[in-house]
Amino acid sequence: MTNDQSHTRHGFPRCHAALGEGGGSLFVDLAAASEYDGLLVKVTALAGEGRFPAMLPDLLRVEKAYNTVLSVPDVVFEQVERLTINSTLQVLPVAWSGLDRLLADPQWNVHPAGAGEVVMVWRHPMSREVHVEQAIASDLLALKVLAEELNATAVALEGGVAVGVIDAAIAQAVERGIVITPPSALIRPPSFARDPDPAIDPAFLRCQVFSVQWHITQTCDLHCKHCYDRTSRGEVPLARGIAILDDIRAFCRDRHAHGQVTFSGGNPLLHPHFLELYQAAVNRYLGVAILGNPASRHAMEAMAAIAKPLYYQVSLEGLPEHNDYIRGRGHFARVMEFLPVLKELGIYSMVMLTLTRDNQGQVLALAELLRDKVDLFTFNRLAMVGEGASLLGPDKVGYRSFLGEYQAAARSNPCMGLKDNLFNLLALEEGREVFGGCAGHGCGAAFNFVSIVADGEVHACRKFPSPIGNIFTEPLAAIYDSARAEGYRSGSVGCVGCRVRPVCGGCLAVVHGLGLDPLRSRDPYCWLDKG
Repeated sequence: MTNDQSHTRHGFPRCHAALGEGGGSLFVDLAAASEYDGLLVKVTALAGEGRFPAMLPDLLRVEKAYNTVLSVPDVVFEQVERLTINSTLQVLPVAWSGLDRLLADPQWNVHPAGAGEVVMVWRHPMSREVHVEQAIASDLLALKVLAEELNATAVALEGGVAVGVIDAAIAQAVERGIVITPPSALIRPPSFARDPDPAIDPAFLRCQVFSVQWHITQTCDLHCKHCYDRTSRGEVPLARGIAILDDIRAFCRDRHAHGQVTFSGGNPLLHPHFLELYQAAVNRYLGVAILGNPASRHAMEAMAAIAKPLYYQVSLEGLPEHNDYIRGRGHFARVMEFLPVLKELGIYSMVMLTLTRDNQGQVLALAELLRDKVDLFTFNRLAMVGEGASLLGPDKVGYRSFLGEYQAAARSNPCMGLKDNLFNLLALEEGREVFGGCAGHGCGAAFNFVSIVADGEVHACRKFPSPIGNIFTEPLAAIYDSARAEGYRSGSVGCVGCRVRPVCGGCLAVVHGLGLDPLRSRDPYCWLDKG
């Protein structure tokens, strides 16, 4: 229940209404003559004599808590430095079920519960609404862990559950507003705060979700002509992989961000311990997603039995003939046969295209073929790295027009998404609201994501060589805080002063692929006049 309707500080209209005409007048007389403590004693005595319903003392306690929280509408929720129980929260064990419903609807039929229940009353720190709700098991678990300052891992071990169960309970408590979390510690360098247009939401300067694109194996069943890394890096050993997941969880908890692991490769499903690693990530309350190739229905069902991924992304590089030239004969047909499997299993599907000069003219036609077949279709510009150096990126001269045509088509094709940061230049020109760009925060390299490859190397972005450390030899926190990571996180000095920098930054991988310094040169596809 949420309600901020009129209440007197010492009035109990819900108790009065629940009594009806018979006992209502007596209750009103008692309430008028007594302070709360005395009223509770009298109501309890009369309930014991059968003159009031047996549930009335508990309802009185709940309504008193509601009145108390409601009476302070201007409570200040100060920023906290660690997970903290909401100061307005009142927790009341009661012997009757449904009292939260009765407070909202006096006609609700209340029945006694064998073991009773716990009612919580609190003001939500964001919406400011007062909530009266029955506590569920995860609420009580989160409150116990925080109130008693317990170690989540130890609690999970004692309870015989995955530590992610504890993390999920706390995250849900934060969402419900009974627990307050510190702001994410993952923020842009100070220079970004001086750049943006005032219309750009400052939230783009702080990320709430930290994603790791994890290439757990180099083994792949394809050999694409634009592959950016065909080196032999082996595959992540299972024990080391588990340790990496523990490190990711610890990093995200310490920085007050939710963690996500996007499994990739090669083909991640070809890793001999893929399901074990997938399960381990889920057990740590890390979001999971897949960048892979078409797979069997059996493989997808095995994965979904653990947890459905946030999304499963496959790639197409244009219409059938061109796609199969890039990715191998029969690949287009396999993707088109695979997408219905994802739909049937309720798994969010994504198709990504790497935009080159050769397939630029096929994008809109491909998008039309994918209408109603995929949940999201997007593209990235080619990074001329690895084997992709033998291909040509899209035409710079006509790129602005291409984005406009794509954007226009997307208005009537629901599967078409906007990803390239440079779409925000069009938004700026047209006076529209900007969006998060490539990674939700413009270029997110070493900011809201990093990439880990099978030999432990950590890169700011997997699309071009951008090493910032090795997770086999140093923790993720040290890598993220390093000067090398800060350099990529700061982006190109060529973008300093740009109004849309927090949601753009161009594409560092494209800049690198064109032989330029990604930390100094502006994206050559950018047409914005910063002056």
